[in-house]
Amino acid sequence: MEDNRKTVIIQEILYWKQNKMLPEHYCDYLLTLYTEGNRIEEEELPKQKEKQKQKQKHYISSAIFLLFIPITVGFLYFTELSFILQMAISLIFLIISAAGIYYYQVKGLGNDIPVTVAAFIVLLFSVKAVLEYFPEQIIFLYIILAINCIIWFWVGRKFKLIYFSISSYIGFLMIVLLVFMSFR
Repeated sequence: MEDNRKTVIIQEILYWKQNKMLPEHYCDYLLTLYTEGNRIEEEELPKQKEKQKQKQKHYISSAIFLLFIPITVGFLYFTELSFILQMAISLIFLIISAAGIYYYQVKGLGNDIPVTVAAFIVLLFSVKAVLEYFPEQIIFLYIILAINCIIWFWVGRKFKLIYFSISSYIGFLMIVLLVFMSFR
C-alpha cells in the first residue's frame, strides 16, 4: 500500500484509540496490521504530519509566486498606471521573488518556482523599460533579450536547472532568426 495512505490510516487508528472510538485491542490489532508488525511510535506521526504541513505550505507559497506573473503582466500591459509606478510594482515582486529564492534555498526546498518567476519578471520588466525609452529602436530590444538569455544561461548553470539553459539556447536562436529576418 502507498506509504502516504498507510500513514493516514495509521493516524486515524491512533485518533480512534485516543478518543476511545473503538476498543483498545481492536486499535492495537489494526495498528499491527497496517504497520506490518513494526510497532510505530506515536511520536513519529506528528513528525509526519509536520512534513505534510510543510508540503502544503510549499505548494501554497509556490502558487502565490506563480500568481506574480499574471499580476505583473496585468500591471505592465493592461493598466494606465504611470511607468514609474509600474516599474515599482514589478520591482517589489522581483524583490519578493529574490527573498523566496533565498528562503527556499536555506530551507532546502526546490527553488524552481521562485527562480522561474523572478526570470519572467525580469524579462517583462526589461522589455517594458526598453519599449518605453526606445520605442523606435528595435536593436535595443534585441540586446536586452540577449542579456536576458545570458542571465538564464547563468542561472541554469548556477541552480542546475536544465530548462533555463535550454530556454537560453532557444532565446538566442530566436533572436538570431529575428535579426536575420529584419534585415531581409
